[in-house]
Amino acid sequence: MRQRDAGRGLIVAGTHSGVGKTTVTSALAAAMAARGLRVQPYKAGPDYIDPGHLGRAAGREARNLDTWMLPRAVVAELFGRAARDADLALVEGVMGLFDGRSGTEDEGSAADLSRLLGLPVLLVVDASAVARSIAATVHGFQTFDPSVRVVGVVLNRVGSTRHAAMCREAIEVTTGLPVVGALPRDPGVSWPERHLGLVPAAEVEDEGVRTRLAAFAETHLDLDLVLRLAEPTVEAPATDLFPLRPVADRVPIAIARDRAFHFTYPDSLDLLDAWGADLLPFSPLEDGALPQSARAVLLGGGFPEVFVRELATNEGMHGALRAAAARGVPIYGECGGLMYLGRALTDAEGTRHAMAGLLPCESTMEGARLTLGYREAESLGTPLLPRGERVRGHEFHYSTLVAPPEVASAAYRLLDPDRIEGVRSGSVTGTYLHTHLAARPDLARNLIAAALGASV
Repeated sequence: MRQRDAGRGLIVAGTHSGVGKTTVTSALAAAMAARGLRVQPYKAGPDYIDPGHLGRAAGREARNLDTWMLPRAVVAELFGRAARDADLALVEGVMGLFDGRSGTEDEGSAADLSRLLGLPVLLVVDASAVARSIAATVHGFQTFDPSVRVVGVVLNRVGSTRHAAMCREAIEVTTGLPVVGALPRDPGVSWPERHLGLVPAAEVEDEGVRTRLAAFAETHLDLDLVLRLAEPTVEAPATDLFPLRPVADRVPIAIARDRAFHFTYPDSLDLLDAWGADLLPFSPLEDGALPQSARAVLLGGGFPEVFVRELATNEGMHGALRAAAARGVPIYGECGGLMYLGRALTDAEGTRHAMAGLLPCESTMEGARLTLGYREAESLGTPLLPRGERVRGHEFHYSTLVAPPEVASAAYRLLDPDRIEGVRSGSVTGTYLHTHLAARPDLARNLIAAALGASV
């Protein structure tokens, strides 16, 4: 890979989850954009929620970069495609800087991305209950892996000007790294939270947050120094992921896009478009019918449990989906999509709500317990993959199925842990497995082929 003529990049990583990476990255993105720079935001790892906030701050859709789910060359390609016209690429890390797939390797981590993309790291540390000892923490991250270049530090949650000065002096004298800013607690630049983390940007109606973030960064961060610490990004060679020339034959595919369903990777949508899909958005919350010409239906993840009453009472959409399934139209639901395609969803208070009823399963939020982790899965026959083929993805959900899926109608077999997953019925598939369509070069093409084979 060679350096590009224009554009610089930086990874904003932390010492651990909850340290304030999203706030810092969003504030930097908003401030740089307010200065007139074209800022391309990214999120390391599989998370759907943080990218929404990063995109709102930058005024440009954020992308996910995951070195476990996706081939390394593909990660570099997706990074380069999005950054090619940007002045600054900002990557928010995941968990702590070196946290990845396992306890002994950092595959899937921000550190792995730093090496792959040749980007330096700006380290965010929580200064709320520490003073000189913070230098030991920073020194450990600085020296833990010499191939990962930590070039600066942001102090978050400082208690006072004097506290910030103590921490700054300790770090700069001990490590030689510059402290580029010290951030006080400020509720005006934070987002509400619930069971899966931050409330998604699609549900937060706050038009002033971008302005507040920019002002927060201008006040408390040395933005000129941040720009100097960022380094030129590299131009990655293309893989066979995207077609070499535009695909002329188009196929209409309906995709759920509203407050309840919006967890879909932008690069997955770009791949579908590139291979011939005309994506037609619809709302299971508000629409009474599917786009008329749709030859496949996609329901991504989201929070159907938050909007369960509205989803339950929109019987027009239930009927439209059942009619499409009866015609053999491929319908594929991930996580929240699985919950909606089942017979019912029981909320945390124990109230059962009727859902679309296309799959012989029910989900529940009672006794909610987090299921989280990377998964390698073997397909049992889905629109994405023929039976026996394998793909990498992830799970992230609190709901569970009331009863385990039947082996004969399952969608996938997970390899670690070893269990069956998801439900199939006719042309309808629902699964808790989130899949990035760049994980394999054939996923988007397989889905389009399934759509082309459907009647309307």
